Amino acid sequence: MSKKNLAILLRARMRSSNPTKFSLSQFPKEIQSNTQENRSGDHIVDNSNEGIGNSSKFGTTGRVYDVVRETMHSATSASKTGVLDITLSDFQEGYFSLSLEDREKLLLELAKEYDVNREQVRELIKQYLGLEKSASDDKEVSSSVFYRVERNLRHSLRPTYEVLFERLNTHPGGLRFLSILRADLLSILTKENTPSLRTLDSFLKEKLGMWLSPATLELHQITWDDPASLLEKIVAYEAVHPISNLLDLKRRLGIGRRCFGYFHPSIPGEPLIFIEVALMETVAQTIQEVLWDNPPIPENQATCALFYSISSTQPGLAGINLGKFLIKRVITLVKKDMPHVSTFATLSPIPGFMQWLLSKLSSQSRFAEDERGTQSNSPSSTFSEKVLLPGEEQALMSLSDDSSPGSNGMEVLLNLLSAKDCDWATSARLLPVLEPILMRLCARYLLQEKKRGKALDSVANFHLQNGAMVERINWMADRSEKGIHQSGGIMVNYVYRLENIEDYAQSYFGSGKIHASPGIHSRL
Repeated sequence: MSKKNLAILLRARMRSSNPTKFSLSQFPKEIQSNTQENRSGDHIVDNSNEGIGNSSKFGTTGRVYDVVRETMHSATSASKTGVLDITLSDFQEGYFSLSLEDREKLLLELAKEYDVNREQVRELIKQYLGLEKSASDDKEVSSSVFYRVERNLRHSLRPTYEVLFERLNTHPGGLRFLSILRADLLSILTKENTPSLRTLDSFLKEKLGMWLSPATLELHQITWDDPASLLEKIVAYEAVHPISNLLDLKRRLGIGRRCFGYFHPSIPGEPLIFIEVALMETVAQTIQEVLWDNPPIPENQATCALFYSISSTQPGLAGINLGKFLIKRVITLVKKDMPHVSTFATLSPIPGFMQWLLSKLSSQSRFAEDERGTQSNSPSSTFSEKVLLPGEEQALMSLSDDSSPGSNGMEVLLNLLSAKDCDWATSARLLPVLEPILMRLCARYLLQEKKRGKALDSVANFHLQNGAMVERINWMADRSEKGIHQSGGIMVNYVYRLENIEDYAQSYFGSGKIHASPGIHSRL
């Protein structure tokens, strides 16, 4: 596709009723085949109309599942190279011809029937224990017997589906197929979270992480001169700040901006993850400065490389931290090309903040209501806490009226923030009162709210485990509808200090310590 056609598609997007959604029906056929399995709501795409009609290869609709299942078995057990290649291709094609229900059925069978042979494992353990006893009685027992049993035991502990995965990985298109298969598996796990499925997912995730190690990935700077097919994918996959038109895309790839992607030779022309960078004089405090404000400064004046968007393109690679290696590679590359750039920071969303805050306010309001209704002098609930400071409580009660009623500050704040129209975000009367409250609670959310000892917010956890520190939170930094609903318009700067990256990452992994600037701590 030419860039002229790309411009037509982007203009069509601007005319759509919801400009933040990019319908794949707007794309030509060649890009749909590469993206459709990743853009659906549950990661599984119904391709049942593709391939089922090919009755000469897969039979009628009623026999498709049985044929694909037999093909999967043959792909696992075949030994001849020529036959194996054909069988693997047939299995991939057949899998895409299955309905959603049959894909789920096939993966369930793969998880259960192709798992470890536990009967064999138990028998080998008995043999090994018997050898241990014999060795204690007879010192002449040959060590080679131990090695043979240990080797057999190691082999028996490998699930049968490992053979299938390893063969697919070396087959043309197999690595991409495995990422699609895992995306389907993740979707199934949301409905049927069984031990066998979890084990299958964990095993496949580990294999994909090994096959997609940094040594196998290629870093490429994406520019306006790249093929339009690649630029289309950047538009389609951009998950943080949607690309609004052709000029927006061109600006993000032009002077003062960089876009880098990780590619794998087995998936040509398809970025696995990409990062967008703005070269600036100082660390930006609002996304408007990056996307919509004045033209970029001359690059020789830049002292800061700001990472403002990181997008993963493959749902099947969820949980595999490719971004960690990408950020470090990009820092190294930018530092080499532009020695005058000394600050590496992000302008990041806080996607879980408002959900956490509304949930907290709702639960604490119920506790407060229950305590008011209790006539006894019994102590407060263990789960009850004062979310607001006395001064904040008083300030919010002064706002209580018909539009934001409440018997206490938490109820007033809950009613204001949960309103669907989000009028509070543009109110000159409300914003001065809400700013110090939301900024303090946001600092608490980022630094103190944890899950299993790590930051509760997913984006915070990502950057902290990569060795960043929390530098600054910025009020009304993202005034988009998405930004208001997810984080109350607040964004955060994480800073990567080259001399501290490894130490910060290690202390976060080891003890969950979150490094933050004094300015962030002062808000608490």
